[in-house]
Amino acid sequence: MFGKLTLDAFTHSSLIIVFANVIMVGTGLLVIGLLTYFRKWGYLYREWFTTVDHKKIGVMYIFIALIFLLRGFIDAAMVRAQQATAGPGMEGYLEAHHFAELFTGHGTMMIFFMAMPFIVGLMNIAIPLQIGARDVSYPLLNAISLWLTAAAGALVMISLLIGQFSEAGWSGYTPFSGLDHSPSVGVDYWIWALQISGISTTLTGVNFLVTILKKRAPGMSFMRMPMFTWTSLCTTILIVLSFPALTVALALLALDRSAGTHFFTGTMGGDQMMYINMFWVWGHPEVYILVLPVFGVFSEVVTTYCNKRLFGYKSMVWATMAIAFLSFTVWVHHFFTMGQDPLRNAAFGIATMVIAIPTGVKIYDWIWTMFRGRIEFKLPMLWTLGFIITFTMGGMSGVLLAIPGADYKMHNSLFLVAHFHNVLIPGTMFGLLAGFYYWFPKAFGFKLDEKWGRHSFFGWLVGFYVAFVPLYMLGMMGMPRRMASYENPVWHFWLVIAAIGALIVAYGIFAMFMQIYVSYRDREKNRDLSGDPWGGRTLEWSIASPPPEYNFAIIPEVHDRDAFMYMKVHNTAYQRPERYEDIHMPKSTPIAIVIAGLAFVFGFAYVWHIWWLAGLCLLGVIGAVIARSFNPEPEYVIPAEEVERTENAFHDKVAQDGALERMKHIESFGDERSAYAATPEPSTTGTQSEKPL
Repeated sequence: MFGKLTLDAFTHSSLIIVFANVIMVGTGLLVIGLLTYFRKWGYLYREWFTTVDHKKIGVMYIFIALIFLLRGFIDAAMVRAQQATAGPGMEGYLEAHHFAELFTGHGTMMIFFMAMPFIVGLMNIAIPLQIGARDVSYPLLNAISLWLTAAAGALVMISLLIGQFSEAGWSGYTPFSGLDHSPSVGVDYWIWALQISGISTTLTGVNFLVTILKKRAPGMSFMRMPMFTWTSLCTTILIVLSFPALTVALALLALDRSAGTHFFTGTMGGDQMMYINMFWVWGHPEVYILVLPVFGVFSEVVTTYCNKRLFGYKSMVWATMAIAFLSFTVWVHHFFTMGQDPLRNAAFGIATMVIAIPTGVKIYDWIWTMFRGRIEFKLPMLWTLGFIITFTMGGMSGVLLAIPGADYKMHNSLFLVAHFHNVLIPGTMFGLLAGFYYWFPKAFGFKLDEKWGRHSFFGWLVGFYVAFVPLYMLGMMGMPRRMASYENPVWHFWLVIAAIGALIVAYGIFAMFMQIYVSYRDREKNRDLSGDPWGGRTLEWSIASPPPEYNFAIIPEVHDRDAFMYMKVHNTAYQRPERYEDIHMPKSTPIAIVIAGLAFVFGFAYVWHIWWLAGLCLLGVIGAVIARSFNPEPEYVIPAEEVERTENAFHDKVAQDGALERMKHIESFGDERSAYAATPEPSTTGTQSEKPL
C-alpha cells in the first residue's frame, strides 16, 4: 500500500542531518504556532494564498527565493568547510554520501529554486506595470505557476526528512543517475522536483510571452519597450523553446528508473550521451534565462541613477536577440572531452567565443550611458559597477574554456567551478539584489535601508573574490571538483582561503536580511508617497506605491521608450481623466493551491512508488481543471467611484510629497536628465553639455 516507503526512510545515520531536520521541523512548527496565535491564517488565505494579483504573486516568488538562498548557501558553506578540514591527515566532518548530497542540493536549489523564482518574481512585479497593463494575460495560470514552484521546492525540503536527496550532481548525468548507480530515492526526488518546477516555468514563459506581445499600452511599439521588458521577452522565448527538452529528458530518465526502459542505460540500445545532449540543449539557454533579465535590470538601473537615456538602445535590443539565438548553438562546449571529432569541437568553440561579442556590446552601452551622466551612487549602482568588473573577468575565463584544448585541461576541475560562479554570482545574484532594492518601494510602499544594503554589497563582493579566486588557482593546479577529501598539501591553503570567503559572503547574506528587518521597522520614515522615489523613467513609476489592484485607472498612451519621463517633461504626468470607469479584475481562487498540493503529493507518491495515490492525484488535477472551467463568474467589478477615491488619495500624496513641483524643474537638468529638453543646461566647467543620446 505504501510502496517503498518504510520507517527506515525516517532514520538517518548522520547527526548533522538529524540536527538539520530538528531545525527545519521546529522552525515550521514555530511559524505555524505564531500564525495561529496572531490569527493570521484568514488574512493570508484571503490576501495571499488565493490571490491572482501579479504583484502579490511576484512578492511570494521572491519570498520562496530568499528561503532557498539561505538553504542553498548553507549547503555551499558546508561543502567549503568540509574541503577546508579534509586535507592531508584530516578526515573532515562529512560522510562522502552526505557531501555528494550537499553539492547536488546546492546547485539544484540555487538555480531552480532561488534564481528562477527571484527572476520570475521581479518579472511579475515590474513587467505589467512597465507595459501599462492591468494584469498578465492569464492570471490564474500565473498563480498555478507560483504554487507549482512551491510544491517542487517542498519536495526538495522533504527529501531531507524522508529518505535522501540525489548524489548524482545537479545535472544528473547518466549513468550516475541511473538505477544501477543510484538505487535510492534521491534521484527520484530530484527528477520530480525539477519536473514540477520545469512545468511551472514553462507556463510562466507562455504567460509572459503572450502578456508582452498582446497587453502593451497604446503606442508602445517594440522599440519603445523598456529594456527589462525586452530582455524578459527574449527570456520567455528561451523558456518556451528550451524547457520542453528538459521535461522530456527527465521523463525518459524517470521511465528508466521506474518502468524498466533503457533510454539512457547503455544497454538494450540505450545511449547515455543522448541524455547529456538533451540536458544541455536546455542547460545552456538556461544560463541566459538566468542572465538576460538581469541585464535588463542593470539597464533600468543605469538609466535611472545616471539620469540619462540608455546609450545604444537599438544595439542593446539586437545584442539581446543575438544572445538568445546563439545560446542554442553552444551546448556541446559542456562536453568537449566526450569524444566528438575536432571539426565539431572547433565549430562549437567558435560559436562560444562569438556569443561573447553581444555581451560585450551591452557592457560598452552601460559604460557609455554612465559617461557624463549625473551618477547617483545608490545601492543598485554599486551592484551594477560590481557586476561589470566581476562579470568581465568571468567572461574572459569563459572565452578561455571555449578553446577545446584548454577545456580538455580544465574540464571538471575547480577552474570550471570558479568560472561558472564568476558568471552567475555577479551576472545573476548582483542583478537580482539590484532589482530587489530598485523595485522594493514599488511593491511595498517604502524604501529599503541603504546602510545595511551597502554592508550586504561589500560582503558579497569581497566574499566572492576571496571565495572563488582561489578556485581558479586550484583548477590550474589540477584539483578536480566535488572532492570530499584529498592528499595534496598544496591545495589545503587555498581551500581554507575559499572557506573564509564563504564566511564573508555569509555576512553579506546576514546584512541583507538585516536590511529587510530594519527597513520594515523604519517603514514610516521611508514611505514612498509619490510612487516615484528614484526619478524613474518608465511607466511603473507613474502610479502609486504599492499599486492598486487594477494598476492603471486609465491605460496610458506611450509616446517614447522613456514613457514616464516624456510625461514629466511635457507636463502630462499625474493628469486625471474627466471621469473614471468600472474596472473588471479576476477573482481570487484556491484552485491554484489545490492543483499544486495534488502535484506535490503526486511527486511524493511517484518517488516512493505509491501508484494508487499517484493515480488519484493525477485524476484530481484533471478534475480541478475541469471544475474551474464551469466557473460562471471568474471576475468582479471595481466601481468607478472606488477607483476615483483611490486615485484622489494617491494624487493628494503626490502633492504632499512635492512631486508636482519637482516635475516643473526637470527641464533644467538638460540633456543629461532627458532627451526632450530643447535647450542644453549651461556648463559650469567651460565645456558644452553633451547632446541627447
